[in-house]
Amino acid sequence: MDGTAEPANDDWGPFGRPLFDDASARALSRVGVVDVGSNSVRLVVFDGAARSPAYFYNEKIMCALGAGLSDTGRLNPEGRVRALAALQRFQRLAEGMGITPLTAVATAAVREAEDGPDFREEVLLKTGLKLWVIDGEEEARLSAQGVLLGWPGAYGLVCDIGGSSMELAEISDGRVGKRVSSNLGPLKLRDIKGGKKGRKAHITDTLKQLHEKLGPQSNRLFLVGGSWRAIARIDMERQNYPLHVLHEYRMSRRAVNETLDYIARHDLDELRSRCGISSARMSLVPIAGEVLKQLVREFKPRDIAISSYGIREGMLYEQMPQRLRDRDPLIEACRFAEAKDARIPGFGRVLFNFIIPLFKSARPERLRLIKAACLLHDVSWRAHPDYRAEVCFDSVTRSNLGGLKHSERVFLGLALLFRYRSKHDGSWFEDFEGMIDDTAKRDAEVLGKAMRFGAMLWLQADQPMGEMRWFPKKRQLDLVLTPQSAPLFGEVAEARFQSLAASLEAETDVKVRK
Repeated sequence: MDGTAEPANDDWGPFGRPLFDDASARALSRVGVVDVGSNSVRLVVFDGAARSPAYFYNEKIMCALGAGLSDTGRLNPEGRVRALAALQRFQRLAEGMGITPLTAVATAAVREAEDGPDFREEVLLKTGLKLWVIDGEEEARLSAQGVLLGWPGAYGLVCDIGGSSMELAEISDGRVGKRVSSNLGPLKLRDIKGGKKGRKAHITDTLKQLHEKLGPQSNRLFLVGGSWRAIARIDMERQNYPLHVLHEYRMSRRAVNETLDYIARHDLDELRSRCGISSARMSLVPIAGEVLKQLVREFKPRDIAISSYGIREGMLYEQMPQRLRDRDPLIEACRFAEAKDARIPGFGRVLFNFIIPLFKSARPERLRLIKAACLLHDVSWRAHPDYRAEVCFDSVTRSNLGGLKHSERVFLGLALLFRYRSKHDGSWFEDFEGMIDDTAKRDAEVLGKAMRFGAMLWLQADQPMGEMRWFPKKRQLDLVLTPQSAPLFGEVAEARFQSLAASLEAETDVKVRK
């Protein structure tokens, strides 16, 4: 590898050529979907990099359409009025955004209520919006596809809890396998006779039947749905967890049980206020917790992950060609950010080629983070110089990027922090320091300082930068500059190169290629 900029038509290596410039991908760049659930009605408009969902617009109304359905067989009258008003608003918003027709699905409450067909007709008459009622297995499939949108290679069991139902689906090798639906939604369970004891017996019996249908499912359990996210948010509060990003948050079986006991011991209003959970959602948390306790006991998952992606993201995934599904959501999102916000779009790839000799033994999971960092290295240039490092760290750790573990968020944020400053002392990273080990901290520092130095050698796309050569056993770092890049190696660039070498504990040698 000679560190030179490659022609535009060359292969893009292990990451492939970006697809968001392709016409079929651009057609997905703004998609509006509506989910009419038993508890909430939501509009999401996806925008941006086609492979990775960016939320252009996201609005939810808690309507409780399924409240009382077990007793009356009909939709909650008040919820029906609120849902219709919400759908009228969503349709008008969609018209203003130019994204009609919306794709709209209705789940358990509308499919089970005797007045469900009448509600659909009223919605069509007053909004022009056609509601597609999906059955439980289709709901499970779409939710599982939402998980695959964020974790393309995921395997395990997806559990999506709504107001009136709970779905389970197995995923492996990028595909959805067996799936089942049940009536274990909190709104339904609230009406079970016999109080808590009666609910526990019903939940236990139902989960045993579901387990028999699905067979052993001891891998990862992906939790989808607002009630699960609320429990995870309380788990974060209980453990004083520093990063309040629910997507990819991990819990152990023990942590789940400890948090459910914690909820039982505390005042719900106080918890709701501390954790920023709505009163409507919080009222369902204790019953959802009863389901989760038995679910974990029955299936015994290896670990538990929270997914913010579910049925709505699954609807977006449904519209993607397979070649787009196969792409890395993190890399595609970072490419889109570079194309939109960097001063010199395309330089991230050149920078990656320049610094990669420092990471010859990097594993694939680290390699993709290095690539992501290079693509994002310049997207925050508009921030005030005194705050660029913190802006980079904050934006990466708290962004809607998919395909990132929390520890990977912190690693990527720290690398970008070092892109703009030589030390992390006194930065926001100190609150997150315990989330990555010393090796990751060192690698992030080296990566950040390598980007900080490499950014000093900007040239036109067809001009070679030169190359770095790293000999780890000798602790020797060589820099070979081209005649074109040599004039760029001024005092500041040299200082940044020496800072990089200090992090590597290396001696240096600088040459100019003739």
